[in-house]
Amino acid sequence: MFLPVILAGGSGTRLWPLSRKLYPKQFLAFGGELSMLQQSVMRLQGLQCSSPLLVCNEDHRFLTAEQMRQMGHEDITILLEPEGRNTAPAIALAALHATSNGNDPILLIMAADHHIQDQQAFHESVSKAADQAGKDWLVTFGIVPGSPETGYGYIQRGQEIQGQAYRVERFVEKPDSDTAAAYLKAGDYYWNSGMFMFRAGRYLEELKKFEPDILASCSAALQNARQDMHFVRVDKDAFSACPSDSIDYAVMEKTQDAAIVPMEAGWSDVGSWSSLWDLLPRDAEGNSCKGDVITLETSNSLLLSDNRLVATLGVQDLVVVETKDAVLVAHKNRAQEIKALVNHIKSSGRSEHITHREVFRPWGSYDSIDAGGRYQVKRITVKPGAKLSLQKHHHRAEHWVVVSGTAMVTNGEESFLVTENQSTYIPLGRTHSLENPGKIPLELIEVQSGAYLGEDDIVRFEDIYGRLEKD
Repeated sequence: MFLPVILAGGSGTRLWPLSRKLYPKQFLAFGGELSMLQQSVMRLQGLQCSSPLLVCNEDHRFLTAEQMRQMGHEDITILLEPEGRNTAPAIALAALHATSNGNDPILLIMAADHHIQDQQAFHESVSKAADQAGKDWLVTFGIVPGSPETGYGYIQRGQEIQGQAYRVERFVEKPDSDTAAAYLKAGDYYWNSGMFMFRAGRYLEELKKFEPDILASCSAALQNARQDMHFVRVDKDAFSACPSDSIDYAVMEKTQDAAIVPMEAGWSDVGSWSSLWDLLPRDAEGNSCKGDVITLETSNSLLLSDNRLVATLGVQDLVVVETKDAVLVAHKNRAQEIKALVNHIKSSGRSEHITHREVFRPWGSYDSIDAGGRYQVKRITVKPGAKLSLQKHHHRAEHWVVVSGTAMVTNGEESFLVTENQSTYIPLGRTHSLENPGKIPLELIEVQSGAYLGEDDIVRFEDIYGRLEKD
């Protein structure tokens, strides 16, 4: 038995505009119903392992919990990072948590946003790595390269240890095209997968040896952690003081006990739109299309429609991605440069890199469908049995019109039902709440009016999701 640790803390820029800071790619589904995070959990089926431990950013806690609930993992433990500090501290938190009960399990470190096509080959590599991790090696998985890829770091294998496991000779940075071609020809270089397997205690020993400040900060952060439902909230001040570093730089490149197990399982980190195009099914013209898409004399393109018709004529090698609030048009060969475009959006003072027009909350979601100088219109969906916080606003009043389902409304001292085609009015400053007591989603239109309509104009008094301190 081993403990899978799934790192789900990515910020999501390379697959913009589908991926946003508050809805990164690990929560998206490409070519199926399951998100990349859910696929990572499903990938463990058939292995002799315990229920996975998740590490995610506090901003993504409800997305993570909801996607686990959909899979029947309501009681899964989720470690929350107050802010991202890279992989070495994230894994340190997981290792410290795993050893807090006196045990010293083998950890399988996985990323939540990787694609693996051949599950059986993945399982075979994990089995080989577990054998070496049980002998106190710190194992990384090297992907057998299929091309001279310049977007990945590489690992050179050294002397064979046992059973297709090797000492790590060296880690190398992302190469230029000529160097990558030489690595491919040499046959002893592998893509750096970012997946690892080792005993929790061995990792902590090496971290203490090479980066004691990281271990000290993470130990303090977890020592002062508090349980919040199935979330483990580490101490924000202690964790914020932690140095930011990757596990490669902090431990794997320094330890004398690094081993590599080759893996050939159809792996991809889905790091760009062009890499997603490589993975998805394509038609006779080489186009990969999803959503409402019409093509004419179009070839070798990735065309994704989330909300509206996308029609193309006489183009090739394009990436076109449409969402409710943004449209990306890029040459497929430039898809690795999306991060620069997102940085430009950020520096322009815009918000499209942060969140989608439709925003997800633990109780459901809202979609801002119209806005003006002193008004805003939202379409609100409340899940069955869910309840918004008891709250008030200092600067706005709200009109609610129920279009589907039944709402239990608290409006000041009164509580009453509002059903389809009925409405209610919440005056400025009035304490109020909204609940769905039914068995189908509650849909309503909310019209806000007032001098200020920002989401920070919320004063909460009661909240079943633990958001009184922070939304």
